[in-house]
Amino acid sequence: MKREKPYVMYTLFAINTVVFLMQYLLPGLAIENQLGMFSPSIVFQHQYWRFVTPMFIHFGLTHFALNGVVLYYMGQQCEAIFGHVRFAIVYLLSGVMGNFASFAFNQPTTLSGGASTAIFGLFGAFLVIGMHYRDNGAVQALTRQFALFILMNLVFGLFDSTIDIWGHLGGIIGGALTGWAVAVPHAQDRFSTRARVTSGMFFIFAIVLFVFFGLRKFNLFL
Repeated sequence: MKREKPYVMYTLFAINTVVFLMQYLLPGLAIENQLGMFSPSIVFQHQYWRFVTPMFIHFGLTHFALNGVVLYYMGQQCEAIFGHVRFAIVYLLSGVMGNFASFAFNQPTTLSGGASTAIFGLFGAFLVIGMHYRDNGAVQALTRQFALFILMNLVFGLFDSTIDIWGHLGGIIGGALTGWAVAVPHAQDRFSTRARVTSGMFFIFAIVLFVFFGLRKFNLFL
């Protein structure tokens, strides 16, 4: 059987590239300031698109290149496993969850962004796959590699103030929950309906909790 091309990954990669080129070629637009995660703009100016758009901006060539390489290779594997639609859902909702976590726990003056919230979501989703495919040696090998990568990045994040560790943690949580909720095609025997529904409910609960903590920073409550 011919393997389908990762069209969603290509699309996401293209969007990130176009946005980065606009940032580089049109600095006067200050795209990162308009699209990045910046809590005061959400709370006081109601710019709710900032829960989505930060995953498509980057701060410098190194930031863009690192995320682009990981997205290219990791995205192909995850899209082949989940399928196009499920992969898109996991990626986008992981990025959103990561941005909500940034909103909740970063300092109010922090401006953050990057595809890493969504990329860490892919890692989280793959860890869930590893839990359900313990009998698959290839999956287990990849799961161990990704788990080590996650651990190393979280440790580095503790010592590097430029890394949005809250966004990464939120992305992992979002990826694990959405990966469990959407499941892998033709794997009903491994992903129970009850577990999938529960994961979706936990995703919604986490978003509500992050909103509460984010508003509390400004002495606002639901």
